[in-house]
Amino acid sequence: MSTELIINIITIVSAVLMIILILLQSRGASLGAGFGGSSELYTARRGVDKTIYQATIIMAIVFVVSIVIGIIAG
Repeated sequence: MSTELIINIITIVSAVLMIILILLQSRGASLGAGFGGSSELYTARRGVDKTIYQATIIMAIVFVVSIVIGIIAG
């Protein structure tokens, strides 16, 4: 396996996982919330919601780093 193939696989897997994690976050799921029509108050993330949020940030970092490494290496 070449390094370029491994980087491409990491990029694709992190992108798919990031999409799944973003879709799992259910805060403001209504259509009106997307346009600022939500009347919910901000609350602190707890439990599973916090874990999903942190995993999304980690996947975003892995995704960006893999793209940068792919550009530099390729």
